[in-house]
Amino acid sequence: MDRREFVTGAGALALSDGLRSAAYGEPPSTMACVTAAYYFGNYHVDPRNEKAHGPGWTEWNLVRAATPRFPGHHQPKVPLWGYQDESDPTVFENKIAVAHAHSLDALIFDWYWYKDGPFLNRPLERGFLGASNNKDLKFALMWANHDWHDVHPAKLSGDAPLQFVGGVSLETFNEMSVRLLQLFQHPSHLTIDGAPYFSIYELSRFIEGLGGVQPARAALRQLRSKARAIGLPGVHINAVTAGIRVLPGERGDGNVAGQLEQLEIDSITSYVWVHHAGLGNNFTADYADIRRKYEAYRDGVASDLKRVYFPNATIGWDATPRTCQTDNFRIAAYPFAPVLVNNTPRAFEEALQSAKKFALERLPAGRRLITINSWNEWTEGSYLEPDTEHGTAFLEAIHHVFA
Repeated sequence: MDRREFVTGAGALALSDGLRSAAYGEPPSTMACVTAAYYFGNYHVDPRNEKAHGPGWTEWNLVRAATPRFPGHHQPKVPLWGYQDESDPTVFENKIAVAHAHSLDALIFDWYWYKDGPFLNRPLERGFLGASNNKDLKFALMWANHDWHDVHPAKLSGDAPLQFVGGVSLETFNEMSVRLLQLFQHPSHLTIDGAPYFSIYELSRFIEGLGGVQPARAALRQLRSKARAIGLPGVHINAVTAGIRVLPGERGDGNVAGQLEQLEIDSITSYVWVHHAGLGNNFTADYADIRRKYEAYRDGVASDLKRVYFPNATIGWDATPRTCQTDNFRIAAYPFAPVLVNNTPRAFEEALQSAKKFALERLPAGRRLITINSWNEWTEGSYLEPDTEHGTAFLEAIHHVFA
């Protein structure tokens, strides 16, 4: 089926057969660089959200309700494709087609699994896996094992209520692993050296839930062993590093070098630049300045932590849609945070060029993965999906650098 059939609506694109290299059909591990955007799936109806926020609630509610919080602040952001249901396979077919056409190789889903089971799983389970063209895009999982607080929206005063605890027991981890192993066998799953890529957001929370480093290491060894038992070469386990945790309840890395060694982690990467660069106390922070701070971290982290580091390119940062819009805005705890400015498509393209240079010079062939924040973090101001201001310009930046 021609992928052009899936590019519909206000954001329709004229796609040409020359937009992607014929080599795309090869496994991503054989390509010069693999681009993978994080995917945050809170733009569909989920039973947990309905229980907390009422029937039919999605995070589109916050996108629609966003207002300028200070002079010169540009809100609301308006999606060019409309407020779509990402759990609809036909909606996801369009996402895949546009991503594929613009040289994006994979989506890394923010994947949630708490004590009582999965959360926000429908975009992957129904949307991506139900899409008829999912062979055109790889997918992987980042286990988003952080505490889930209600910041939808957050009040300026008082702590955000804790809804779900990120740390899980060995029993829950084993239950989760059953689904992991099924997903690892999907032909579109992203692999490194043939092994499915699996990322963990908070190592410290994982260790805490399992009861210590030794049982956590044993659990990961068992996961790898189970993967080999079903014919996979193991599991490539990645960890997200962050000196500055952002969400309520998150903590800094602590002895991350020791954790990486003891847990036998294969590689590390970042989720977003603001995990490595303080934004200051003004309403805004400059994109170029935050990029410099991040790249200073990036250029030393591999030797400091003695692990392969996959570079990150971040589009922007604006968490103000998650603030209670009737509260007066001031800089305080997340999401009352400064906003990145001057994050133009051109500036993002330069960041991609820098990430590509790092990957080509520092990473071995077959392990040149570049993570991007993100496909659709609309309420944190970092998204590739087209809006009414920039259209597909951020996607085009990826194509310019990696086609």
